[in-house]
Amino acid sequence: MSSQKRKTLAPQREVGRQRVAELLEAAAEVIQERGFEATTMAEIALRADARIGSLYRFFPSKDAVADALMDHYATVLAAAYDAVRDQAAGATPEQLADILIDLLVKLHPQARAVTALLDSRTDWTQIRLRFRAQALAGVRAALMANATGLAEAEADDIAAVVLNNMKTMVGMMRKDAPTTQGAPDQLRLMNRLYLGAKLTPARP
Repeated sequence: MSSQKRKTLAPQREVGRQRVAELLEAAAEVIQERGFEATTMAEIALRADARIGSLYRFFPSKDAVADALMDHYATVLAAAYDAVRDQAAGATPEQLADILIDLLVKLHPQARAVTALLDSRTDWTQIRLRFRAQALAGVRAALMANATGLAEAEADDIAAVVLNNMKTMVGMMRKDAPTTQGAPDQLRLMNRLYLGAKLTPARP
């Protein structure tokens, strides 16, 4: 069976799962730095301090590594938004605003590799849309957990605004968006005031 057709190996032992996690972390770092097309399997193995045979044992191709990274990030994102939803129920709207901003900042290092992958593959439009929908649904669930009287349609609108604010915060961190030293704090304040105004009337 060729390496292109062989399926990714799912390790059964903890040591194997740890090795896969290390390989994916190394792959994310290299792809983030060099882009998907320029990244080689040899570079990933070197970054992970692993033999190239070990990498190919788990991932038969670079595309298989990319697919595994996408699946891993989707799982991480789902768990993160579940945790935020649980926190949201006992938080004030202003606290929730900070929790959401901090979430995207926390996820940013992993998201950079995923963004590099998505930018390199025009055939991954559906995956890009899936991640966007997953993020919107996660924010929306947190909003409705915090303000149980919030209408679903309004929750969708607020989630879109908050998600864009979260992305702007990351853009400021990366210097991709216009910023000054105090601008991130101003954005946090704006997010707190916005959620306070929108969610407080819908809280029990």
